[in-house]
Amino acid sequence: MLARRPRNPLQALQRRTQELKLQVDGLLSESQLKEALEASKRRDIYQRCIQLKQAIDENKDALQKLNKADEPAPIGNYNQKKEDEHSLLDKLTHQLQELAVSINRENITEIGALPEREEDDNSAEEAEEEDDDEEEESEETGDEEETEDEEKQEHESQQQATSKEYIAIGDFTAQQAGDLTFKKGEILLVIEKKPDGWWIAKNTKGNKGLIPRTYLEPYNKEEGQDSSEEGSEEDTEVGDQTAEGAEVKQRTDSHWNAVRKAISEINTIDVLTTMGAIPSGFRPSMLFQLLEEGNQFQASYFLQPELTPSQLAFRDLMWDAKAGTIKSIPSRVSFILTLWSCKMIPLPGTSIQVLSRHVSLCLFDGNKVLSNIHTVRATWQPKKPKTWTFSPQVTGILPCLLDGDCFIRSNSSSPDLGILFELGISYIRNSTGERGELSCGWVFLKLFDAGGLPIPAKTYELFLNGGTPYEKGVEVDPSVSRKAHGNVFHQMMMMRRQPQLLVKLRSSNRRSRNLLSLLPETLIGSMCSIHLLIFYRQILGDVLLKDRMSMQSADLISNPVLATFPKLLEQPDMMDALRSSWAEKESTLKRSEKRDKEFLKAMFLLVYHNCMVPLLHSTLLPPYRWAEEETEAARWKVITDFLKQNQDGEGGLQALLSPHGVHEPFDISEQTYDFLGELRKNTA
Repeated sequence: MLARRPRNPLQALQRRTQELKLQVDGLLSESQLKEALEASKRRDIYQRCIQLKQAIDENKDALQKLNKADEPAPIGNYNQKKEDEHSLLDKLTHQLQELAVSINRENITEIGALPEREEDDNSAEEAEEEDDDEEEESEETGDEEETEDEEKQEHESQQQATSKEYIAIGDFTAQQAGDLTFKKGEILLVIEKKPDGWWIAKNTKGNKGLIPRTYLEPYNKEEGQDSSEEGSEEDTEVGDQTAEGAEVKQRTDSHWNAVRKAISEINTIDVLTTMGAIPSGFRPSMLFQLLEEGNQFQASYFLQPELTPSQLAFRDLMWDAKAGTIKSIPSRVSFILTLWSCKMIPLPGTSIQVLSRHVSLCLFDGNKVLSNIHTVRATWQPKKPKTWTFSPQVTGILPCLLDGDCFIRSNSSSPDLGILFELGISYIRNSTGERGELSCGWVFLKLFDAGGLPIPAKTYELFLNGGTPYEKGVEVDPSVSRKAHGNVFHQMMMMRRQPQLLVKLRSSNRRSRNLLSLLPETLIGSMCSIHLLIFYRQILGDVLLKDRMSMQSADLISNPVLATFPKLLEQPDMMDALRSSWAEKESTLKRSEKRDKEFLKAMFLLVYHNCMVPLLHSTLLPPYRWAEEETEAARWKVITDFLKQNQDGEGGLQALLSPHGVHEPFDISEQTYDFLGELRKNTA
């Protein structure tokens, strides 16, 4: 017999992916009528989502480990086929995530989603039997007490061996005797998992009772701790799943964590929706939650140089010996975006007070955020409360937080690359004082057409979607449905009432292209601050590339500007102070001095040391807090008073030595730049 020809590893993975696709399609078809399904059926669909996602992750890991050398015969377009396969697996993962979020939200918020109790069906019959047999049981109880105590102790010891800690993701009040009341965030020790979904748990005070499992998620004391097999198969939300024995990798996008966090806050949103305080399409802000998870979505992170895959050189910071400065770096996407206005945005109810209206934007590929998240605050007039505007005409320097002109840069090769806009409000509840961040709608503008060509530079009228970017078909306000019926005129009138965002894409001219090319390959920011960012990048080039004695040296670098500028970048009012101080200084320079790049750089360093270094560490300056009007006003008063005193005095040295100025204790981090700790690591 002829030996069987070995199957190509890539072909085997492709067949496995097709099998998974058929299973996901079948599950999606089955869940179309999930509103009419029983709670047990929804739980079954949810568990199958988890199992399918784990199988997809296994296929992803196997695909990532494949090499062209593993194939027994040459394969044309090998890398492209791998990318196509990875994209298909990502699409399947997103479909499962959307379904799991929908199912899990129903289980959490729906009263009918509480697991049905097995003992309730026969409660009346048991009560009658207890009355009839009360005397007989009282005689038999004495003989069986010792046996039951022994069995109880043995049962409790077995339960403790298999018990596990869980964290509550919502408040639960006891429905009947024997239930255990708990609050959101409370840690519970699950002793026994009953098949009907009502588990026996114990709180930190030692109280025991029945709890619904839909209100729980596994609690790990240490980050990266593996969940038990039982937890991962039965009750874990769709999250970071890996094959048994495979290396546990931290997700790089963090988006599923943000969606899961939004689910945990759904109780508050449901209360506000039920009260009529917000439309049903509003959600907790996903982009705001991503910003809270760390600095990986901050502009200060993307402003830092990126290392090559070898970790031995800078990928996007190179020196031009001929020009005596950093090299220009072209990128696939480089243009200017102007936010014009938002129209027909639904008004929240009187029970909540709006602290800020804003638009957050970032680069997005339908799967994950690929850039920093940039936020622009909107203004509005009481006569037109449903209309938001940007870049208002004000005297003096326009605050960068209000600047609707944004630059966009990206070198991502994703064919689905686009801009994700999320309209948001910061609010406070009048009754409880609780603060929060809500998404009032989102829209995704794809930057390339099906043929791979960039979309034209023009004004775009974008209709908003409700929910989160991982939900489809949700309207911001169902009372103004986009699915209008009737004649054409009626439909046109209905479309005019839809929430929408107006933006304009502008192709950059030669001067702006030259400026943008000095920035990192991926970054979003305000046009009014671009010259400050370029100064910072040029100083980085001088320190890291020109003046460093040895390219192999990783010692701390004494440079207050490099050490403190990233902190400054996350405080818009401090950036405004730096812009104001530099504009004042620049107005005194001669034309020949403005053409001298080295002279300008020296003047910028002087302005920064005189103004920003003392002010940044002044104890009179309150900590920066988002959307707190009193804090913002207090900070700006301190900033303007300092700038005026600094203008009348002899610079920052006098401010530091003055007996009237009080500053924070000196910290070495104010002076030293640890570039190994700040640099971005290439994940490609």
